[in-house]
Amino acid sequence: MRRSLPTLVALLFAAPLFAADPWLEFPGGDGVGKGKHVVLVSGDEEYRSEEALPQLAKILSTHHGFKCSVLFAIDPKTGTIDPNVNNNIPGLEKLATADLAVFALRFRNLPDDQMKHVADYIESGKPMVGLRTATHAFNGMKGTYAKYNTGGTKGYEGGFGKQVLGETWVAHHGAHGREGCRGIVAEGQEKNPILKGIDAGSIFATSDVYTVKLPLPGDCTPLVMGEVTETLKPDSKAVAGKKNSPMMPVAWTKTYRGESGKTSRVFTTTMGAATDLEFEGTRRLIVNGGLWALGLEDKIPAKTNVDLVGEYKPTMFKFNGAKKGVKPEDLK
Repeated sequence: MRRSLPTLVALLFAAPLFAADPWLEFPGGDGVGKGKHVVLVSGDEEYRSEEALPQLAKILSTHHGFKCSVLFAIDPKTGTIDPNVNNNIPGLEKLATADLAVFALRFRNLPDDQMKHVADYIESGKPMVGLRTATHAFNGMKGTYAKYNTGGTKGYEGGFGKQVLGETWVAHHGAHGREGCRGIVAEGQEKNPILKGIDAGSIFATSDVYTVKLPLPGDCTPLVMGEVTETLKPDSKAVAGKKNSPMMPVAWTKTYRGESGKTSRVFTTTMGAATDLEFEGTRRLIVNGGLWALGLEDKIPAKTNVDLVGEYKPTMFKFNGAKKGVKPEDLK
């Protein structure tokens, strides 16, 4: 059956020529990040990393010139973002060209063909940033990559969290969903470049303080301690008693030397829920931590620009709280 030219044109514009990619890309530009590529990998069921990482990528791209790729847990049947799908993160091959990887994962059980890209990056000597549940990023994997599971294996105890980031999952130290976290600069770290331009009291997280086993490994340097607060409001009083004596580290730097013998710079914070990015000091801590990991600490300005880009109204953290039917392109 022959169709008229107007009909063919109408059909052409009625349907896309190809499906949108199941990830987001933000262009690079001028700034400290010019020519550098950051891959941000989301995938946790509770803390809305699928909302936090696109905003973080917009900040890095818009204000600092980084090219950014944001990856998501995708339901292969619908193409929508679903953090409860723990075995599918398309686009991990982008880590091969990354200069920095940001992980905000929880108990992912990735197939070998996807996990290979992650493992290759971990062992590459390139820098990493771990946010919140990245301390327990993987679980349930068998065979070659089992060592990265939260429990780890003999000689690699604690898995990715302990070996690479400095700590694995232990417990909630603050009352989850009721007590917040105020960041207090660790003694002796007042002049650390990562803390440059961060006003006292401006680091806050509605996600509670995580327990860590003290002391942290010897290659970790605590930067920020987490003062447990009575409520989720930044002007809340500190909780009295043992919860704040001693305080738990909530941000630190580390080095990781893998089987390749190459050494990576690592910045870890147990803050990083989508709601935590509403606080300027917390955003600045994370961005400065990434710059340090990249070896750009000498280029951290007096006050790094971390202004929010576009509308940002993050969803409060909870299990099964992800917005339904959202595709990556909807977050552009």
